[in-house]
This record gives sequence, C-alpha cells and structure tokens, in this order.
Amino acid sequence: MTDAVKRPESPNVEEDSVVLDAKGLRAMAHPVRVQLVGLLRKYGPSTATRLAERLGVNSGTASYHLRQLGAAGFVEEDAERGNARERWWRSVHRTTEFNDRELADREPEATLAFLQSVAATYTLRTQQTLNELQTMPRAWRDTFHMSDWALRLTPEEADALRQELGAVIARYRRDTPEAAASAPEGAERVGVVTHLLPELDAPTTPEVHTDPETVTGTEMS
Repeated sequence: MTDAVKRPESPNVEEDSVVLDAKGLRAMAHPVRVQLVGLLRKYGPSTATRLAERLGVNSGTASYHLRQLGAAGFVEEDAERGNARERWWRSVHRTTEFNDRELADREPEATLAFLQSVAATYTLRTQQTLNELQTMPRAWRDTFHMSDWALRLTPEEADALRQELGAVIARYRRDTPEAAASAPEGAERVGVVTHLLPELDAPTTPEVHTDPETVTGTEMS
C-alpha cells in the first residue's frame, strides 16, 4: 500500500493518518482497495481508468472499489480536476494505522483479509522492482537489497527492535509533495518494507507410552 500498518508510538506517524475502526477495517479488507489507496497516496490524484490500467483490472472494477473507499472515508473526489465525463479521486490520508488489538480480536476475518491484502501488495511491489531492476541506472541497482535474519527474541525484545527500526527510518526524508520539491538533485522514491515475523517453535509432543498388550492393528505376515 504504502504505509499500511503502523503503530501510534512509531516516531514517524504523520498527523494526516487514519486509524482503522471496524468499518474502515472491513472496507480495506480487499487487495484491490489496498492497492488503490496506495497508488493515490504514491502518485497523487487519478481517475478510475488510469488506476485500472496500473492494476490490470477493468475500469468498472476500479470505479466500484473507489466508490466503496469513498463511502468509508479513505478517498474523495477531486473536484478541481473532475468534470462531467471523468471523475478524479484523491486519497484523504497519507498513512493508515491499525493498532487496535481488541478490534483485531472482534473482527478476525476482516483483520486477516486486510493483512493478507497488505502482504500481497508488498510482494507485488517487490516483484515490480525486480522486473525493472536490469533497466535501472547502475547506482540504483546497487541500492537494491533483500535480506532475512533469524533471531531468537522475547516479545519485549522484538517490540524494541520494531521501534528501533522505525526510529532509523524516521531519520530519512519522507516521500511527500513538499519533500519532493525541496529534495536534492538525484533523489528518487525509495520503498522500505519491513517485516517482523514471529515464527514460534512447535510445541514438543509428549512421549506416549503404550502397553504392548493393548496395541491393536492389522496383522502383517
């Protein structure tokens, strides 16, 4: 998307962010909607036709999802650009926060659908960069990076790591219209996607002792 899942204690949360409530969570629990909001935040106002071309869907599908997003307050019509023949849309917020654990417990299906949509969008963005990598200038190709580390942490340590990563990212220039206008020559948009994935060990299966005399089964000869 985009800054899809953030927490209020993150040092770079912006004022123009939206905190998902139950209605918003259900509205965003669809991959096309997550991508539409992300595109409008990333590239600015656009039409359903242009957005549909970017997503590889038909304009009717894009229009439907934009209307649903509009009803939920995530996007709105851009009256300065729109006309009788073509409706333009813009994002209402720069970022989205999803940090209500009680809401996640109450809406498990919507929560899973939303997070899966976000994950799918991140995967798509990575794939798009890979497809374009060979045609990028060498300096930008050299910045591309994918890594993973296996750590063994407590929940408290994992949370501290998340906050430290957020603090590092917050030191760098955000991609906003204002920042783009004042950025130094050669600055381009860079997407930083972070994952912190708990991989809990499977519980040890207790050893079962069975009396040989009570074992039944098929006799083999």
